[in-house]
Amino acid sequence: MNLPSNSRAPRALAVAGLVAATLSVSACSRADASSTPAAGAKTEAAPPSVKLVSARTVKAAPREEVTGTLFPAQMLQVGFEVGGRLAAVKVGKGTVVKKGDVLGQLDVEIVDAQVAQAEAAVAAAQAGADMAADVAARNQTLQKEGGVSDLQNRSTAAQAAQAQAQWLAAKAQLSQARAARRRHDLKAPFEGTLIDAPEQTGATVGPGTPLFNLERLDTLLLKTTVAESLRARLKPGQKVRVESIAGGAFTEDAVVRTILPSADPATRRVPVELSVPNADGRFVAHTLARAVLQLGDDQDARVVPGSALSSANGDHVLIVGSGGEVKRVDVQVLERREREVVVLARSEFESVIDHPTPSLSQGSRVTVK
Repeated sequence: MNLPSNSRAPRALAVAGLVAATLSVSACSRADASSTPAAGAKTEAAPPSVKLVSARTVKAAPREEVTGTLFPAQMLQVGFEVGGRLAAVKVGKGTVVKKGDVLGQLDVEIVDAQVAQAEAAVAAAQAGADMAADVAARNQTLQKEGGVSDLQNRSTAAQAAQAQAQWLAAKAQLSQARAARRRHDLKAPFEGTLIDAPEQTGATVGPGTPLFNLERLDTLLLKTTVAESLRARLKPGQKVRVESIAGGAFTEDAVVRTILPSADPATRRVPVELSVPNADGRFVAHTLARAVLQLGDDQDARVVPGSALSSANGDHVLIVGSGGEVKRVDVQVLERREREVVVLARSEFESVIDHPTPSLSQGSRVTVK
């Protein structure tokens, strides 16, 4: 169908406008694409800025920190060797006792009677032995004079020997009775502090029942372990710094007492015992303590703030090279102080990055504040 001539003109104008608009959008897109690199060049991120702190040089020796438990030099649960009724408790908890002090007593009514009976038996046996000895001596004299026969002489001599044996047996029974009496008084086997004791009397106790807990606290033993590679660097008598983890007490006079030649089967570490002086009671037994073992001679070390030390993938610090690049320096921590650490490093440095962020790595570009 043919359109009227008056409708063809508007249609042609619309088509022309659409083509013009398409060309304009395409031109704008090409312009934006061509301008993108230039805009990116203007917004390139600047290198992060870091703060450097100075490191100072000190003399220090390689050290190893280990932890362990402080045990009393001696500790024992003490009980009576014989059974009976607990009649008296002579000392209470917390009392410092000397060796030989009486801790408690059992009722002695029965054992005292047994001692008296044994003493009477000894007296009777001694009298019988003396009489038999006199008869034997008289018959020996009469036998020489022909007054008695040889058989009578030997018979009286045998009776005298038998009476002597009975006297010795009675003396042995008396000694046994007196020993049982002494065991009714429980005495401290060593000087120490009484940690536990019965609070009342009257109970019947059996032989060997633990009643008192005695600990010697003037010297403590720190029991810990070290790696097998460090065993050869420790020597008995070597001084060690020991400090309480919770209490804050410390001493520089602890010494290595024992280095066992057999490793712990579970941890494969070598057990070590340290003798810790505690005459003033600064340390508390059965608590945790830290020991600083010196493993060599003094050498140059660096003191840096604790905030500059990073421990990810090993202890290290970050420094800034001459070209503004970050460098990692591995270190060995010798001592941790309140706000500083003493470290050994293979490379020398004068300053380190303080508070390094996780984004900083080897080769990163930075600027110094």
